[in-house]
Amino acid sequence: MLEFSNYDIVKNLLFATQWTVLLSLAAFVGGISVALIFTALRLTKNPAMTCLVKVYVEIFQGTPLLMQMFLCFFGLSLAGIEISSWNAAVLSLTLFTSAFLVEIWRGCIDTLPKGQWEASRCLGLSFLQTLRNIILPQAIKIALAPSVGFSVQVVKGTALASVIGFVELTKAGTMLNNATFEPFKVFAFVALIYFALCYPLSLTSKILEKKFNVSR
Repeated sequence: MLEFSNYDIVKNLLFATQWTVLLSLAAFVGGISVALIFTALRLTKNPAMTCLVKVYVEIFQGTPLLMQMFLCFFGLSLAGIEISSWNAAVLSLTLFTSAFLVEIWRGCIDTLPKGQWEASRCLGLSFLQTLRNIILPQAIKIALAPSVGFSVQVVKGTALASVIGFVELTKAGTMLNNATFEPFKVFAFVALIYFALCYPLSLTSKILEKKFNVSR
């Protein structure tokens, strides 16, 4: 058994934490980009586009993230598409994140009075003008808090990337545990680091909710 001091354990975990943060950022930015496209398609009210978005959301909300990672990593490899564990993790987390953000944003837009759409048409505003000048400025304020709150789930979801061989915080903790045989100490440090990453996001979400008075 190798001898690791507390400093050695924390140093190695913090080094792996940077990959957890990078993976979370890549997945969240990618999820926002994909969600914007699907939200726009849903707002067109085109039956085919609306059905496509609903099917997409149901698939990625209704299946476990772990299975999605397996399919991205092993499934694409079996299909002849070579993909690294990093790319597979980013792809699966992006798809997972976007499916939830689409529903969050749809709910935020639906909370706005429908009379605003009707009044905009009466004023001769186009769909894009109504969306840009009237709907989005209000919807963004409502959607900001739950979107930031959902980022906590993205950070915690990165832990599943360890099963496809990507070395992030959880995988580093497992490797250190195998070397030290001190699971309580190692995973206590892992839990504290996850808390340090997630708590500020949860707190920010609550502050934004109060600031924009979303409940009213």
